[in-house]
Amino acid sequence: MLKTRIITATILLAILLPILFLLPAFYLGIFFLVALIAAAWEWSRMIAPEAKLAAWLYALFCLAIILFLLGMQAVAWQFSLLMMAVVFWFFIAPFILAKGMNLSLQKLKPFYSILGLIILPATWFALVFLRELGLVFLLSIMALVWVADIGAYFVGKAFGKRKLAAQISPGKSIEGALGGLLLCYLYAFLCVAYLPLGDTLFGAWAVRFGWVPMFVMVTVLTAFSVFGDLFESQLKRLAGVKDSSHLLPGHGGVLDRVDALIPTMPIAALLAGLI
Repeated sequence: MLKTRIITATILLAILLPILFLLPAFYLGIFFLVALIAAAWEWSRMIAPEAKLAAWLYALFCLAIILFLLGMQAVAWQFSLLMMAVVFWFFIAPFILAKGMNLSLQKLKPFYSILGLIILPATWFALVFLRELGLVFLLSIMALVWVADIGAYFVGKAFGKRKLAAQISPGKSIEGALGGLLLCYLYAFLCVAYLPLGDTLFGAWAVRFGWVPMFVMVTVLTAFSVFGDLFESQLKRLAGVKDSSHLLPGHGGVLDRVDALIPTMPIAALLAGLI
C-alpha cells in the first residue's frame, strides 16, 4: 500500500509541479478543472452508486455549469455561486454534521445532488481567482489546509483523548484539531514575517485589518478545513464506502484528497475580495 501511495504521489507531482512553475496559469486552471470533474463523478457515485451513467452525466453537467459561467463572463454570477457555497458551509453544513449518522442518504439524494453542483464549481472558481492573485497567494492558502491536517494528525496521535466527531470520524480528536489550529497560527505568523505582505492572504489581512483579525481569519479557515473533511467522511459513511473512489491508487479518490479545500477555498476567495 505504501509503495502504491508513493508511486501515485510521484506521478501526480511530476504532472503538477511543471504546471505550477513552468506553464501559464491557464494550464493550472485546466488541471483543477479535471480534478473537480473527477470529484463530481465521485460525488454522484456516492449518492447514487447504482446509477453509473448518471455519474458521467452529473460530471458533464458540473463542467457545463463552469463553462457556461465562463462563457457568459458574468462575474456577478460567479460571485453569487461563491456566496451560495459559503452560505451553505456557514449556516447549513454545521446542522448536517450535528446530525451525525442520523440521516437518510436515500431521502437526501436530491439535496446532495444540487449541493454538489454548487460547491464543486464554486471551488474551481475560487481556486482560479486565488491563482490570479498570485501563485504564492494560492499555495499559501492551500498550505494552511495541509498544515492543519498535519498538525491535527501528529498532535492527535500524541495527545488525542476526546473525540471530535465519534460517529463520523472516530480517528479525529479535539486535541488534534486544536494542535492543528496552533500550528496554523505559527504558519500564518511566519508567512507575515518572512514573505512580502501582499503575497499572502495573511500578510494582506495583517496590514489591512491588524493581527487579531488576521488570526481570527486563520481560525475560520482552519475550522472549515476540518468541516470539509468531516462532511465528506459523513457522506462516505452514509453511502457505506471507505473511499470516494479508487481513481488515485493508494490514496482513494480525488474527493478524499481535496475535501478540506472545498469549503476553505471559496471562503478564502471572498476574504481576499475584501482587500
